[in-house]
This record gives sequence, C-alpha cells and structure tokens, in this order.
Amino acid sequence: MNTPLFEPSPRPRIWALSISRLRDLFFDIAGEYVERADLRIVSHGFEDAVREIEAAGAARPDVVIAGGSNGAYLKTRVTVPVVRINPTGFDVMHALGRARRDGARVALVTHGDTPEEVRRFAAAYALDVTFASYQSAQDAEGVVLDLSDRGVDVVVGPGLVTDLAANAGMGAVFLYSRASVRAAFDTALEVAQATRRETVRRQRLDNLLQHLRDGVVALDAQGCVEVMNQRLASVLGIDAAKAAGRALLDLAPDLAGSLPDADGDSFCTVRGASYVVHRGPLASSSAAAGTVLTFQESRAVERLDRTLRARQRVQQFAARYRLEDIVGASASIERVRSLVQRYARSDATVLILGESGTGKEMVAQSMHQLSARRDFAFVAINCGAFPEALLESELFGYEEGAFTGARKGGKAGLIEVAHRGTLFLDEIGEMPLSLQSRLLRVLQEREVVRLGSTEPTRVDIRVVAATHRALTEGIEAGSFRADLYYRLNILSIVLPPLRERPDDLLPLAVELLRQAAAREPRLAARVPDAAAAERVLIGLGASLRRYAWPGNVRELQNVIERIAVELADADIDADAPHEGVTVLTREMLRDVAPEVVEAHARAAKPAALTLRERSRHVEADQIRAALAAHDGDRDAVCDALGISKTTLWRKLNAGR
Repeated sequence: MNTPLFEPSPRPRIWALSISRLRDLFFDIAGEYVERADLRIVSHGFEDAVREIEAAGAARPDVVIAGGSNGAYLKTRVTVPVVRINPTGFDVMHALGRARRDGARVALVTHGDTPEEVRRFAAAYALDVTFASYQSAQDAEGVVLDLSDRGVDVVVGPGLVTDLAANAGMGAVFLYSRASVRAAFDTALEVAQATRRETVRRQRLDNLLQHLRDGVVALDAQGCVEVMNQRLASVLGIDAAKAAGRALLDLAPDLAGSLPDADGDSFCTVRGASYVVHRGPLASSSAAAGTVLTFQESRAVERLDRTLRARQRVQQFAARYRLEDIVGASASIERVRSLVQRYARSDATVLILGESGTGKEMVAQSMHQLSARRDFAFVAINCGAFPEALLESELFGYEEGAFTGARKGGKAGLIEVAHRGTLFLDEIGEMPLSLQSRLLRVLQEREVVRLGSTEPTRVDIRVVAATHRALTEGIEAGSFRADLYYRLNILSIVLPPLRERPDDLLPLAVELLRQAAAREPRLAARVPDAAAAERVLIGLGASLRRYAWPGNVRELQNVIERIAVELADADIDADAPHEGVTVLTREMLRDVAPEVVEAHARAAKPAALTLRERSRHVEADQIRAALAAHDGDRDAVCDALGISKTTLWRKLNAGR
C-alpha cells in the first residue's frame, strides 16, 4: 500500500520504505516534516520497492529512507540516494535493558557484522548477550530459528527480525527509536537538498554546453562519456542521451588515432569536415580527473581569424574621405557623387578612370564609407610603385621560407588584410602582366594563395581599381589582359579633369586654403573659415580658370600650399580691405606660381602640330563642346556621338 501523506510540491520528495513495524515509526514522526518535505510512506521492500521507484518516472523520490537489509538491498539496485536508519548507542542500551527485563537469555541480531563497540559495551557491563547477524531476509529467518533452538528468550533487532521472532514465539524488542528515525529523516533532507542543488548546477552546466557553438565532450579516466553536448552529437551522428557511460571511441571509431594524446591541439576529419580538437583536463592535472575535448570546425576558426585580423587592422587601413569631401557643384561632379552613392550599395567591382590628380582614391574611399563594408579595412596599394617581386608578396602574402628573407611565420598579403572590406588597386594599368592572371583568379574565385603555399584562403572583398591610362590601348599593345579588363570594368566612374569644371576651381581653392590654415597656426587667425579664405582668393578667380591644370586637383593643392606659406610669413596690412585680410592679386600669384600666370603667354605661341595631333585636338574640342551642350552629362554625349565612355575619356586625353 502506498500512502501519500501530502500533495506533490516543489519540496524535496522523500520516500520512507518498510514492510515491518518500522512503518509505524514513520507515521508517528511524518507530521514533523510536513513543512519541509513531500513525504510518502511506501509499504514495499526489496524488489517490489525497486519496481515502485522505477515506475515513478519523473515523480521518483529525491531520497529513499529504509532500514536494515531492505536499505542495504536498495543501495545496490537503485540510482536514488538511500539513507539507512542506524540505531544509536542509546537505542542498543535501551533495547537490551528492556530485553533483560522480559527474559533471561537475550540475543542481539543486526544486519551485517555486529559493531565492535556494541560487543565492548556488553563485555564492560557483563551482559550475557548472544550476538548474531544476517545479510538478507532469508538469512534473517534462519538466524531467528537457530536462536529459538538455542533457547533464547528475547530477540533485539530491526523490524524484520522482531517480526520473525514474534512469529517463532519469542519475545521481541524493536531496536530503532524515534530519535534514530528522526536522524535518518534529517539526513535525508540534507541529502535531498544537496542533490537538488547539484541537479540545478548540472542542468545549468548542461544548458551552457548545449549553447556552445563548438562540440564538447567530457570523458572519465577510462575514456567513457560523462556528458556530451548536442552540437558534437550531431557531428558524430549519435544520440547524446544514450552516449553517457559509453566509450567515445566505441561511439565514433573514426576518431581513433586523431585525438590528442596529451593536453593540446590536433586535427581530425569527421564525416568529411575538418575539425581542430583541443584536449584539456576535466578538473585538475591528474589523469584520474578525466578529460575535456573541444571540437571546432576549421572553417569556423578560419572565419574568426579573418574577422579578427580585419578588425584589428581596420584602424591601420581606414578610409579618411567621405562623399561630402568631394568639392564642386558642376554637373559632372554631381554625376560622380550620384554614381558613388548608387555603386556603394553594390558589391560589384568598380573601375575608376581619370587623369592623375583628379581624386580617384577619394572617390574610392567615399564609396567604401557609404557601403556595408565601412566597419572593415580599406586597403589601398599603388600597383606602379613596387617592383614586380615585391608587389606580388605585398598583394598575395607568403609562407615562412617562401624566399630568402621571408618573415618567420609568413605574412598575410594585402588581399587577405582587406577581408570583408575594400581593396583599392590604384594605377591598375601599371600592374605587371605576370601578376594580372593571379589577380584575375582572385576576382573570379574570391580566394588567394600565398607565395610558397598550395592552400587557398577564402576572402570576401570588394575590389575598386583606378587608372589614368586607357586600358583598351594596353589590351591592343598586349600589356594588359582583356579578360582582366572585363572583370574590372563592371561598374565604371569617369572623373572629369579640373579644366573641364572651371566653376569648381575657386570653391576647391577656398577649401584647400582653409585646410592649410587649419594645419598652420600662424595662418589660422587670418583664415579662420571658408568665408575668409574666399576673400583672400577672390582676386585670382580668372587666373585660376584660364590655367589648364595638367596636374588637376593635386597641382592646385600644391599652388595653394605655396600661397599659404607666403600668407603665413606676410605682414598684415592694417589698411587693407576686408578687416586686414590680404587679398591676393595676379602679381602676387606670379611670384608664388609663375607657371599659372605665364601659361597663357606660352599658349599664345602656337607650336607646329602634326596632322594626327591636329585631328586629335579637333575631336577633343568637339567633345568638349558636346559636354557643354549637355551640361556635362557624359552618358548623353556618348549617345549623341556614338562612342563609349572609355573612348570619350581617351579622346579627351589625346587632345590635351
């Protein structure tokens, strides 16, 4: 019979099991624990009790209380903690005293060997006591019958023994007291609370393991699984719930020979995927403490490495310019801004065409700043600034020992550094032909192979290339690969030279002077803002517009730097207009930049031109006239003249 004394609750579940008079004591003290435990008294013992516990499922007890042979039996057959009731020394003395009053010959029967202290106690007080013990219920019955044959009057023992003694016609004194049963209940409560705390801790740890991205398994000293997360179980193709207690190599024979023999790392392949396996101690350096194995997919490690490397170097390779740094209000420059904004939303490769000094890198940086890659590196390299061998190692990187002088450990190339960011290839037309094929593979496959390596590395990059040369002429001359050109020229931006946007000259000069003043403390007071810079340069507008500016914005910047130096050293004229600001004149400009003023004098002396040169100039003049008629809209001009943008750009250059 099962007697549930209280309704189920979150309190510790304790079952008290007995098939003898011990059950009466359970009922006597059960009320004392109503606030602290969900107590059930179960009238089963031995195998019946085992079946009862197993059938409970999720409602199984946290702790079981039992006495004598019943407790010993359950300890070896159930996974639930079992608290055995142990009689105290007072219980033994009190029970023996009662037995001596009831009969002359007394026997003390215990489960297992009789405690030595009990024997010493009986000898010290000259008690005539027969000692006997049993191991099982069957043993108990034989012991009691033997004592009866030997003329024992009273038997002292646990409930099973005293019941057998009473049935045999002998006196019986129950060994357990309320105090010993209460002590067992208190111990059971402590065990239950500790078990629940451990269960919660293990659940939290298991939850942590299940949420790890890596596969994790904890092994005991024999290599058997203690716990395994679902991530690794899925990798190995096994059931994590059934893995506990089984040898890992039995579950996954393919791992044999691949796991680290000592603490450290190794590589293994599981079901076609490569993993980095790390081995560490489970609790301490002792081998008996067990082992923890962590499985990281090698591609995940590689992705993390690339991401960290890109983020670490993003400050070193950062874009400084933004779209608002592109100065000018002409139709051609407005179209450039519009294209930058549109192309920034794409990951397609961009080819920027324009003469030297027109701001190709500024446009590339602006595009990067507007793109989804803005938080990663902007890596720029001038393909014409390095010898071929050095350019190859800088772009593609190298492994240790790839060549004499190679850095220990190798080096990542700029293509790898640009991972998840933008790679800007300036002066792409100067790239050696032998490297163009390697770059083509990077563009096609999005992977790079370092010098001295055969292992490709995946890269996620946006490529922006720039050139001042007509690449189509390079193709015709055999110095530039046609297939690379078509890989680069997916999206294109043509930057107008400064001479084609004369109305932007003064605003550009003003901005450059303001920037120079910000860097020079002596000039900052004279040119505190853009308005002051415009007052300084207002008299030079015509001279600036008449000059052809072959060096474009870069040349203009050089001239403004010279002006800034002169202004910083000049004495302030208090009688000058505009609150003492020096207004530059044509004569002053002649002193700092004679080439700007004298260009017209040289241009007035026409040089003899060949017929081909005259033809080029005529074509260029016609194109400029068409540009003026279409407000600088190059697409409209190309449609009107029936030529491509590349041809338009090339013919304008040829007519300079």
